[in-house]
Amino acid sequence: MSQQSVTLIQASGQQKNITPSKVICIGRNYAEHIDELGNEVPDDMVVFLKPNSAITENLLSYKDEVLHYETELCFMMADGQFGAVGLGLDMTKRELQGKLKKQGLPWERAKAFDSSALFSQFIPITPGMDNWCFQLTIDNVVTQLGHQQLMMYQPRAIFNALSEFMTLNDGDIVMTGTPKGVGAVTADTQFTISLWPNVPFSQFETALSGAHSLEQLCGKPMILKQWLAQ
Repeated sequence: MSQQSVTLIQASGQQKNITPSKVICIGRNYAEHIDELGNEVPDDMVVFLKPNSAITENLLSYKDEVLHYETELCFMMADGQFGAVGLGLDMTKRELQGKLKKQGLPWERAKAFDSSALFSQFIPITPGMDNWCFQLTIDNVVTQLGHQQLMMYQPRAIFNALSEFMTLNDGDIVMTGTPKGVGAVTADTQFTISLWPNVPFSQFETALSGAHSLEQLCGKPMILKQWLAQ
């Protein structure tokens, strides 16, 4: 199997294919997501890995069992730091994950299988970019809304913690966890993920209330990616 790549939109506007050596995932990083799955708040950062072979462009609804989606803010390593930003879908075999957790076993069989990681394009992070806000819609219905300020571990803390025990190679991707709203993928549904920078938390709360959409509040997203579930 050939190495899988993702797309980086360079400052010049040109596309460059990047081959991550690994995908590092942060689990249980949003309190309301922990609640919705009935998990306990961990004492330390939850970290697990996906191999390069997990990366795909195909959004599957079933692979041995029904797959679940988790939308996540993602960072790409560049020049030894979080140098680019994008969005991703962490695909999960939830039934299998539940069985593994009950037995105290690692999650990789439920999280690191082939075709378990989908990504938008990545764009370089420039000075002043912060307070990331992202959204998943399924068939134009808002399903997940996330904001950086909801993260229990912020990007800098994640970078520092991972760097203590792991080499982060340029091109590696870090998935930072998912907000509430995860669920099962249904075939023939349209998934759309969108990302905005520099969104005040008050605007996010307005969007979360349903009073106005993020598009109305923040304009056109910086990143938008769509898939049709298979």
